[in-house]
Amino acid sequence: MSAVIGITFGNTSSSIAVATQDGKVDVIANPDGDRAIPSALSYVGSDEYHGVQAEHQLIRNPKNTIINFRDFIGKPFEEVDADAKYQVGAPAIKTADGSVGYEITIDGNTKTLTVDEISKRHFKQLKLAAEDFIGKDIEGVVLTVPTNFNEQQREKLTQIANESGLKVLQLINEPSAALLAHLSAEEDRLLQDKIYVVADFGGIRSDAAVIAVRGGVLTILATAHEFGLGGDKLDDALAEYFAKEFEKKTKANPRTNARSLAKLKAESIVVKKTLSNVQTSTCSIESLAEGFDFHTSINRLRYELAARQPLSDMTAFVEKVVVKAGLETLDIDEVLLVGGASHTPKLASNIQFIFPETTTVVAPSLDPKAINPTELVARGAALQASLIESFDEEEIKESLQPIVVNTQHLVKPIGIKDAEGKFQAILVAETAYPIKRSIQVTNGESSSVIVELFEGKRTVKETVIEAEKDEDESDDDYSDDEPEVKREVVYEAGELLAELSLKDLKPNSKLEVTVNILQNGVLHLSGRELKQGSVAVRGEVTSA
Repeated sequence: MSAVIGITFGNTSSSIAVATQDGKVDVIANPDGDRAIPSALSYVGSDEYHGVQAEHQLIRNPKNTIINFRDFIGKPFEEVDADAKYQVGAPAIKTADGSVGYEITIDGNTKTLTVDEISKRHFKQLKLAAEDFIGKDIEGVVLTVPTNFNEQQREKLTQIANESGLKVLQLINEPSAALLAHLSAEEDRLLQDKIYVVADFGGIRSDAAVIAVRGGVLTILATAHEFGLGGDKLDDALAEYFAKEFEKKTKANPRTNARSLAKLKAESIVVKKTLSNVQTSTCSIESLAEGFDFHTSINRLRYELAARQPLSDMTAFVEKVVVKAGLETLDIDEVLLVGGASHTPKLASNIQFIFPETTTVVAPSLDPKAINPTELVARGAALQASLIESFDEEEIKESLQPIVVNTQHLVKPIGIKDAEGKFQAILVAETAYPIKRSIQVTNGESSSVIVELFEGKRTVKETVIEAEKDEDESDDDYSDDEPEVKREVVYEAGELLAELSLKDLKPNSKLEVTVNILQNGVLHLSGRELKQGSVAVRGEVTSA
């Protein structure tokens, strides 16, 4: 017996998931009980530690503890950001072949481990955890990758996983995986035409994508990446607040000692997670610096003030990807928050504030039923694995051709004018093609009609809503009130694309108008009169 799983391998943490026969998804816990498994390795003597056990060594044994190495895969040392190389834990070094590695001590001997070898060891641990949980051998895996991973990085990641005993069935983009998990939670959501923003706030980087869902097809319209912006910035802001408080009480500076900083960081992470669920938390660190213990409490408001800059930067980051897609916030139907920092209530409320009321922001603090944002990507990978496990290698390879993955799509909607002269979309903007879609209209009393197919012209309509005046309110008070401005996107008929004449029609007949766009972009417009018991085809026209 064997199984297929989904894995998301992040800089900060990794997750494993498997889809069950009844269509549900289980996120797999490792032997330590962690579902968000820290992507960390540490060496003490001859022992190798993984996950949380390795992360704990950042205080006692930082030079032998390796973290945040995922993004170094498939990159030469010179292309790695300098700040990322010399972070907390073992610093990155240049290996003999020019790639990234780490110099650590194992059983008294200095040894250089390449990032490929470290990743391989990490994957083996994930594989063991999955097999232990499922009770079966792992036959294949769907891995998620950031949208900015280049082809070399994707090939190297696939090679590393294969050499770890994990046969890679497919690589899928992280935002697509997260959205797949979100939409699959309810029936028919994949068939709803909507535009989503997926904002993934990791530990040391943030990624976002604008994705259009049209007829079950996911099309990425724009992506954005911000290195150095993530949950670590929130931890650092909290650690700095505690450092200042400690200095006030003891006159000792904990920032001058690496071990003190590591203790501050570790406790700040715990406090941040606590404040995501309750209003107050305590911070307690024994022997923080110069022999002084540190005990204090902090409420959520104080934390939000301390971290207002990174929270503001994260909010602006989401706005940036919307602009990059050539859209406005009122074009977005839903914003899906992903990653550990998404648990932060203030981040969710800040993002909610920049979007209109018609846009739904999905986060635990706004919707108690929301899927855990740290599990979304792995869940999507597991669902994808269950969908393709019966495919052979050739079918999977064919599905990954550029024309399939980089879906061609309409930039503007295509439709007709209704009886009142208003634009009625047949194919909405961002619809992937090839596509064929029909609508039904009537001809009224006329025996002939001309069907005109237009490209939609987008405009933003602003409506001023005056505040109602209370009976006891003076004219002066009333004049000071600022009227509310309601903004909405409307489409008008723009460029004429094709024209079709239908004749010899019976009064009040039902007419079917069909738009068919082929893979090469050629447009076919056809119309027919629907007759009871038979169908009369009246005409067809082709437009490039």
